[in-house]
Amino acid sequence: MKPTSKPNSERFFVRYRLTGDETEARAKAADLCLEQTVECPADILPKGFIPDHVVGRLESLQKSRAPGAPACEALVSFLDDTAGGELTQLCNVLFGNISLKKGFRLSRLEDGGTLWGKFKGPRFGRAGLRALLGEPHRPLLSTAVKPMGLPAEELARLAGRFAAGGIDLIKDDHGLANQPFASFAERAERCAQAVRKAAAPTGRTILYAPNVTAPAAEVHARARLAKKAGAGALLICPGLTGLDAMRALADDDSLGLPILAHPAFLGSFVTSPDNGISPYALFGQLMRLAGADASIFPHSGGRFGFSLDECREVADGCGDALGNLKRIFPAPGGGMSLQRLPELLKFYGNEVMFLVGADLVRNGSDIEKNCELYRRLVEKD
Repeated sequence: MKPTSKPNSERFFVRYRLTGDETEARAKAADLCLEQTVECPADILPKGFIPDHVVGRLESLQKSRAPGAPACEALVSFLDDTAGGELTQLCNVLFGNISLKKGFRLSRLEDGGTLWGKFKGPRFGRAGLRALLGEPHRPLLSTAVKPMGLPAEELARLAGRFAAGGIDLIKDDHGLANQPFASFAERAERCAQAVRKAAAPTGRTILYAPNVTAPAAEVHARARLAKKAGAGALLICPGLTGLDAMRALADDDSLGLPILAHPAFLGSFVTSPDNGISPYALFGQLMRLAGADASIFPHSGGRFGFSLDECREVADGCGDALGNLKRIFPAPGGGMSLQRLPELLKFYGNEVMFLVGADLVRNGSDIEKNCELYRRLVEKD
């Protein structure tokens, strides 16, 4: 059987961690190359184009130096055309069926080739978001309105106080959806209005990002409603809606809003060193491919169990070269306190969006003062 049209010969390269000694890992690599493309045994393939080009290729295999059980690092290449120019199919090639097997971990997408350039990626990225906010150098500051259960009026009051204190970006908590105690439409309108009103005397640009995570048929409708209400950004959980839903929002010129990606529902991908997807690839590279301008994740020492090495992976994945995709902000959160900001600054430097939530409201009536302290801790003369 011959292809009906001349295929593109370009290939993209991906690194995987495969458990086992070299013999076991080589067998796993062969399995991966077939499973992620043709999904059938090699002995039933027609000779020629399919085994020579469509089947993934093992380019190199090296023993892993990381501590723990024996493993190898495999570099695999795939024909660009196997992705079909679509993010959904690209994710299928990267980690589709093989995700159902143990001992396979997607480590990273390699820079180079032409495939990554076929995706628009982040609309703003670091430079664009800085320009929008008028903050060219210091770390950006974000927080969340919460908890679930407050009426929209109270959430808006809180958002206004955060804005009065000078927070750059105020987002919905990811658990705020369209519940009866604070419907999406009312919450988006009230919070956007409160942020605009509070920001006006400060002379600063302050963005409110409502959570547009929703059933598939509602995502775009909520995003359009959010923009009409005056929202300056959007929050979405791509683990719940799918990565391509976020990409569609990012690519929509009629919206043109920065996007924050929240990691809800994605945790099990990164909690095992032997399976799933690395924090570098998932929260860094894949979020960029899917159009996020900032990627939220839990920093080490908070409510979640991320290590410092994993946090460094995310930051690197958000900033390392990957085709012409814009670099984005890592946004560490998950129980961060103001007391830890000097430590976080030392770890991340200035190219970061900090996410501090509950610590800003612990003193009740001192919310604005806490926000001002938040800014002072990251501003430099």
